[in-house]
Amino acid sequence: MNAAVKLLLVDDLPENLLALQALLRDDDLELHAATSGEQALSLLLEHEFALALLDVQMPGMSGFELAELIRGSSRTRHLPIVFVSAADRSQAYTFRGYENGAVDFLYKPLDGHAVKSKVRVFTELYAKSRELRHQLVELETARAEQQHLLETLQQTQADLQRALKMRDEFMSMVTHELRTPLGVMALEGIMRQQRLDKGDLAWFSPERLQSMLDKDARQVRSMTRLIEDMLDISRLQHGMLSIRPRRTDLGELARRVVADFEAQYQQVPLRLSTLPGVVGEWDDSRIAQVLVNLLSNALRYGEGKPVTVDVGLTDAGLARLAVTDEGPGIPQEAQQKIFQQFERLPTSAKAPGMGLGLYISQQFVQAHGGRISVHSAPGEGACFEVLLPLTAG
Repeated sequence: MNAAVKLLLVDDLPENLLALQALLRDDDLELHAATSGEQALSLLLEHEFALALLDVQMPGMSGFELAELIRGSSRTRHLPIVFVSAADRSQAYTFRGYENGAVDFLYKPLDGHAVKSKVRVFTELYAKSRELRHQLVELETARAEQQHLLETLQQTQADLQRALKMRDEFMSMVTHELRTPLGVMALEGIMRQQRLDKGDLAWFSPERLQSMLDKDARQVRSMTRLIEDMLDISRLQHGMLSIRPRRTDLGELARRVVADFEAQYQQVPLRLSTLPGVVGEWDDSRIAQVLVNLLSNALRYGEGKPVTVDVGLTDAGLARLAVTDEGPGIPQEAQQKIFQQFERLPTSAKAPGMGLGLYISQQFVQAHGGRISVHSAPGEGACFEVLLPLTAG
């Protein structure tokens, strides 16, 4: 239902106001009366009027002076003003009225039909103007909603394209990462078969056989880790990652993992520092995988320099596991992204890996209610720090 249209009636004589109110009384009109210019200005601050009927001859502030003030305000300058006058109808007098902002004149004694007709014209214009403003607001709202929808669709399309690109890159990386160890093993197999075909059994010395077995084991471990990473990504994406906490000594866990790496990377010094008694409720296989990922990265990018593993407790009572290398460090802008899927360091163009280890590690740590962070600067190595509550979750 449309709100009533408001009219402002100004006359210093109450009987004139009563006559105007009686003449203009209508259910669609809301009449506001003022007996002075000051009172009219107060009403103008409170209401939006479609039309003002001003008596010209008033003590104090005249109708002309009031009209001039109305025109001087940005809020009311477009308000139509009709002067009501009992004075002469000279051209100079009329010109002064129009100069002060009048759109029309009514002369006393008032013609009821003329008054109603003029008022109807202005109220209908106001109603149409108000409806247009309302429609403009609705159109602007609709335009804003459409713009938001368009931006949402564009973002969805961009996300979809990025997902498709990531899928293609993922499949390409998986293919490459599997082909590399398989290719090495296939080539080694051909070379060994050629030796056997020639009857060159002396070539298969115990030392060489052990080296072959070690090399094959490394290739199998590489493929196994890749497959495990892919399975973990699938579980994470489908919300199926399971955590099975049990009482775990973090120092002992770190000691086992470091010992395995020392057997594989004898040329790189691995230093372990553990605080006794760092025990909590964690899924030891998941935390071990986190340490394996962090150590693998440290050895991959550490340029053969020493790598340090620290196990301890923070002042807040959290278990702390840190892996520090002395490599080239990580630029600040890269530190914000390296925990995302498929993100690799700018220096990793020639390094193997798919950029999944840190993402998986972060998910494992967060599943325990902990957090993982990196502290690094170019040329100063990198320290990856894991903080875990003593009770998972």
